[in-house]
Amino acid sequence: MALIVQKYGGTSVGSVERIQAVAQRVYKTVKAGNSIVVVVSAMGKTTDGLVKLATEISPNPNRREMDMLLSTGEQVTIALLSMALQELGQPAISMTGAQVGIVTEAEHSRARILHIETTRLTRHINEGKVVVVAGFQGISSAGEMEITTLGRGGSDTSAVAIAAALRANFCEIYTDVPGILTTDPRLVAEAQLMDAITCDEMLELASLGAKVLHPRAVEIARNYGVPLVVRSSWTDQPGTWVTSAKPQGRSLINLEIARPVDHVEFDTDQAKVALLRVPDKPGVAARLFGEISRQKVDVDLIIQSVHEGNSNDIAFTVTTPILRRAEAVATAIAPALRSQSNPKLEEAEVMVEHNIAKVSIAGAGMIGRPGVAAKMFATLAEAGVNIQMISTSEVKVSCVVNANQCDRAVNALRTAFEIEAGEQGSKGAGESTCIDSPLPLPPSAPLPNSPPVRGVALDLNQARLAIRQLPDRPGMAAKLFGLLAKHNISVDMIIQSQRCRVIDGVPRRDIAFTVSRIDGENAREMLTQVAAELGWGEVVLDSAIAKVSIVGAGMVGQPGIAAKMFEALAQHQINIQMIATSEIKISCVVAQEQGVKALQAIHAAFELAGSEKFVVPA
Repeated sequence: MALIVQKYGGTSVGSVERIQAVAQRVYKTVKAGNSIVVVVSAMGKTTDGLVKLATEISPNPNRREMDMLLSTGEQVTIALLSMALQELGQPAISMTGAQVGIVTEAEHSRARILHIETTRLTRHINEGKVVVVAGFQGISSAGEMEITTLGRGGSDTSAVAIAAALRANFCEIYTDVPGILTTDPRLVAEAQLMDAITCDEMLELASLGAKVLHPRAVEIARNYGVPLVVRSSWTDQPGTWVTSAKPQGRSLINLEIARPVDHVEFDTDQAKVALLRVPDKPGVAARLFGEISRQKVDVDLIIQSVHEGNSNDIAFTVTTPILRRAEAVATAIAPALRSQSNPKLEEAEVMVEHNIAKVSIAGAGMIGRPGVAAKMFATLAEAGVNIQMISTSEVKVSCVVNANQCDRAVNALRTAFEIEAGEQGSKGAGESTCIDSPLPLPPSAPLPNSPPVRGVALDLNQARLAIRQLPDRPGMAAKLFGLLAKHNISVDMIIQSQRCRVIDGVPRRDIAFTVSRIDGENAREMLTQVAAELGWGEVVLDSAIAKVSIVGAGMVGQPGIAAKMFEALAQHQINIQMIATSEIKISCVVAQEQGVKALQAIHAAFELAGSEKFVVPA
């Protein structure tokens, strides 16, 4: 007999008939000899309706009262589903988040789970009842017994957290699609269903806007080794398994706010090649990395800065043994990248830097916790370490620094994030833990027989901020991203320009980064207010962007992947405005109106389409 947590979203319980269908599915699972906890969302568009009512009363409703209001939606569903199960002869009991004992921070509308009191839950399970739990909600621990909500995707988070607390055999997420697809079926009807995906890959896709799972839910599954499966509410298809890393005795106290960094890693076998002043037009990145791919040069990090005039900079890192080959390719292609439309533009210049190192912090939920990257930058600044390049992802933040500062950087980061010496490693460290099923593989390794690119995601809800002429010295990134973290603004892509200008005796670079569009204007105003005081230049906001990304653990060691992505965009005359990469993700910023076309072009280029068309139910 298995203990299973099942979660059903709003569309799955959107009517009486659908609630009765869910009850039948739950009843069938119990009769097969299993114990079940069911977590549900509010029916259909109930939450939207409640929000509309609130805004009719107040244009800026109080967050505490919003939590009180929105938590009622799930209470309707749990009562009706419990009644439906009882009508089938199955003992069931409905419980709110507070009754279950989901204890959260005292932070209205976006609380994180601290711990779950499982005594009452376990007693009802042992009595043979199906426990039907209201997702998305909890209760604060500060003594006031305040109702809190978990924010977007909260029911997913509730379900996986309960599965972790109960040490359930697995957690099933039932939704309106048959599993995890290679892209959004609303944009590409031939999106292909995956049998399995690693937690790291899923974390990246979820953070990029793949709505089938919320990043916080995947983060909990990864941290606590919860086997997770995404299935359709309408069929009996097996769905997609999300394979999770075997946990190393992580405490269930401070469940969502426990140590975010598991490892500090470093790689001193690195060198950087930068091409300055390449034309800002479609096809440039495709041409460069196409030639790099043909010469079998394996690239690690790639960044393309925000444009300056009619040109921008592209930089990439390689391992030291292949530096000469990489430099030769870049030097050979640089003259060909001269802008034909503007012959006066200076020829692209190749700049090579030896003696660099990459230091990284690895964990889960980096982007969703704005203070983590900021703390890394502040730690490096306090240690007197200047950052040359930055790479961010949901599972890792990496900084390129001088090699002679590597030891100092690693030791400082280990201390700041409380990482024991044995938990730190050199290149590839932190990749020795195994997943529970189906095979013992490192968490960031590709699953057997899976293609190098697993999914393509489009995020149309980002804005880009660029700060011109930021002083190039230790502490600038710490100040900037510390300010954003203080205002709870999460940052995604971060790009430092490779071009350095000396103004009034101070070397300066531009820095650009992306944030959620709803945070864009607030971030611009806040940074503009402090720019003069901190010696920064102009702060520029662009909300008309789209970010398209590919994700796959199998991309490591395959130099042609980036080239194929860039070529797909070039063929459709889509200009790349920014590039940022991590080990398992490549992201490009393009014009907003070209976002959907970019996603469709990339999905087709990697031949990810399946033979079946998926129609998402209304």
